[in-house]
Amino acid sequence: MPSIISTAVIARSPDDVFRFVTTPGHWPQWHPSSLGVSGATDHSLDVGETCVEEFRVAGRRGSCEWRVIERDAPRRWAITTTTQGGDATIRYDLSSQDGGTLYRRALEYRLPNALFALLDVLFLGRRVRRESDEAVRRLKAALER
Repeated sequence: MPSIISTAVIARSPDDVFRFVTTPGHWPQWHPSSLGVSGATDHSLDVGETCVEEFRVAGRRGSCEWRVIERDAPRRWAITTTTQGGDATIRYDLSSQDGGTLYRRALEYRLPNALFALLDVLFLGRRVRRESDEAVRRLKAALER
């Protein structure tokens, strides 16, 4: 299963970072792939809560329903989804570091077939990694303004 990990040290408390990143209404502000969200979007989501995200990942548009599968505020949060394009899980791990927060975002995904797996190795995986890294850079900038 491919995995993409992006990290940043953010000059805000773990509580502040956790509340911001786990509130889906904020995602379009910092994640370049997030075009919009609906459903439970105005608060930090708890286990079992869901939201729907419209996205464009590696040039492919779609929508998915994310479901929270883990929450240990302000240290860890995880969501999962299943789409025609495969399955994905995103985990956020946060810890105190240098008066701020070490933020780690891990995206794991499974593709629906061998053709998609080959395209991922040749092309798609690099684009998804760039988008994930850009998202974390934007998150850091948004929270440190």
